[in-house]
Amino acid sequence: MAPPIVVQVVVDKPLAQGFDYLWDEELLGSPPTIGVLVEVPFGRSSLVGMVIKVSAHSDYELDKLKSVSRVAPLPPLDPAVLRLMSFASHYYIHALGETIIPTIPQMWKKPEDWEKIPKKLAAAEVRKKKNSENALSEGFISASQLNEEQKGALHELEKCSTEKIFKAILLQGQTGSGKTAVFLNWLSGILENEDAQVLLLVPEINLTPQLERRVRAYFPDKKMVVLHSGVSEKVRGIAWHEAMTGKAQIILGTRLAALTPLPNLRAIVVDEEHDPSYKQQDGIRYSARDLAVWRAHDLKVPILLASATPSLETWMAAKAGRYEYIRLDQRAQGASLPQVHLVNTRDPQTQFSPGDLEKPKAKSLITKTLANAVSKNLEGKKQSLILINRRGYAPVLSCGACSWLSKCEQCSSYMVLHKAGALGRKSVLSCHHCGLVRPIPNHCPDCGNSDLKTLGQGTQKIEDSIEEMWPGARVLRVDTDSSRKSKGAEELFQEIHEGNVDIVVGTQMIAKGHDYQNIGLVAVLDADNRLFSQDFRAAERLFAQLVQVAGRAGRSSKDGEAGGAIYIETQFPEAAVFQFLLRHDVDGFLSYTANERKEAGLPPFAYQALVHAEAKSLEKAIQFLGGLKGYLKAQGLISNGLRVYDPVPKAVMRVAGSERSQLLVESDDRKNLQEILEAMDRYLRENSQGRISKEGRIRWLIERDPISI
Repeated sequence: MAPPIVVQVVVDKPLAQGFDYLWDEELLGSPPTIGVLVEVPFGRSSLVGMVIKVSAHSDYELDKLKSVSRVAPLPPLDPAVLRLMSFASHYYIHALGETIIPTIPQMWKKPEDWEKIPKKLAAAEVRKKKNSENALSEGFISASQLNEEQKGALHELEKCSTEKIFKAILLQGQTGSGKTAVFLNWLSGILENEDAQVLLLVPEINLTPQLERRVRAYFPDKKMVVLHSGVSEKVRGIAWHEAMTGKAQIILGTRLAALTPLPNLRAIVVDEEHDPSYKQQDGIRYSARDLAVWRAHDLKVPILLASATPSLETWMAAKAGRYEYIRLDQRAQGASLPQVHLVNTRDPQTQFSPGDLEKPKAKSLITKTLANAVSKNLEGKKQSLILINRRGYAPVLSCGACSWLSKCEQCSSYMVLHKAGALGRKSVLSCHHCGLVRPIPNHCPDCGNSDLKTLGQGTQKIEDSIEEMWPGARVLRVDTDSSRKSKGAEELFQEIHEGNVDIVVGTQMIAKGHDYQNIGLVAVLDADNRLFSQDFRAAERLFAQLVQVAGRAGRSSKDGEAGGAIYIETQFPEAAVFQFLLRHDVDGFLSYTANERKEAGLPPFAYQALVHAEAKSLEKAIQFLGGLKGYLKAQGLISNGLRVYDPVPKAVMRVAGSERSQLLVESDDRKNLQEILEAMDRYLRENSQGRISKEGRIRWLIERDPISI
């Protein structure tokens, strides 16, 4: 009698261990393989899991083990991606199953449809051939068309990819310096190998279509797939299959794509590497950029990190010589950088006065200085771009009689007023944290006063004000509300590119990565909003955003021409962020920030983690985390160089009815931090079902390298 075959399977549950199942080779039609996707009975239902171990033994009685039900029509995941998943699971303190299974598209997690999948794949192949003939492409610049600085950068990159060794390269270039043209020409050399695959990561979905068209221009004969949460599950499932079987050579996507199985990966590019969007904020809270660096190191392939405003961590690694450092200090077409104007909103001279002939009908939401600049820009037939990083009409609705404010019933935040057309046919109040939507009250719920007023302004209010001031101008609003309609953001950006718009009002969506050709003026309203924040990275993020949005101006200008202008409205023009921006001194700002962080003992000079706790009451959540800190003290685990702070409420304390608190753990040594996090995880799991404590039913989560505290 043949010995039994026992496989260990991990499922998408917050459970540290895998589960043993019997493998019936005759029934399943093949021997077991590590990395294969299977359906298994689990409790009273069934789940999709992955085989991580094959043996002839089990710690449990064999006759009590259940059997694997069926196998997915899918090759096993390659060993390299399993190593990546194992590392991510270990580093980010997550179970292996809840690390692996969520990365697999939904299409492959429906066992009842597995038999139909081969037909779907065949039909998709036929459609792809038809669609690829009509695919749009743009922006091809050959290696011979690059300027001398770009050619030098390309030569350096080619040197880095000649040997099969790991190289992390920072490509720091001014906005408009042609970084994309450089790395696409570099990838064309790598893709001369017919089997080679390259991974191209972008921070946000709305940047994907433009880069997709450029990639098609460079590689019309290469199979490319796009992976992000905006594509349908079926399209994503097929694209993921083509990537993991090696059929697709170019994989373009957001952080979701960073964990895709790629058996022939030869190079990785992380565009706008500084962007916080690369950090996942739910489930396993991984950094796609950091995992991409680990993956490149594991596979001994080059990784390119591109940005005009690199993150402090990456910049310091390049300065220290751990990363190769390549710079592009000139705009591709020789235009000068945009001129920076700081508009002091405390100065009466910048505001409209009663005697002004051009005074707007109502109180202007922008300064006189900016209004005059926009008028001049319109006369020059140039487009203007106005950034305010707050969607909706106004952040708060208030009552002047009794000080009532539009607070969310479920969260410790305010409900934002959205005008009709944004979230529905009627104007509504919406919470941006829990999604609660309420009709606008006709009168104050507390005192009955019918004269309710708005406080502050969002994109919709600015749009109305702009339309009133320049009635003849074509105004377009770009934010997540406007991009929900029709074909989404891509259609809105196309309007801008085609010149059908005079003034664009939008959130940070408009600030990143887009190659606008006719923007003469960029304005930033309410720039102080993030200047004084509890988040120690706020100034770094504000600076990056301002440089990025400034870089949208004057990109089409030629040698010697002015590179457009950026106007920043602020009450604090003397702040370091704005003073470094005046000089376009990215390195100066990063050096200044590094010194500040070093003095304060903050990342990257220390390593951090957060333990999150959610409960029905704040007291319970804080008590739970206090008990955890007490355990660490009692066990003598808090050593030199390790700091465990007292638990505190989170910045947004209540979301969707749950009270939230956090415990900050900080260490001077990465290894020490890892050890204490593993000890915390073991202790919490002993007293929990999954990630919910048995006592008090408190939901907890450990997060490595948080992007805000």
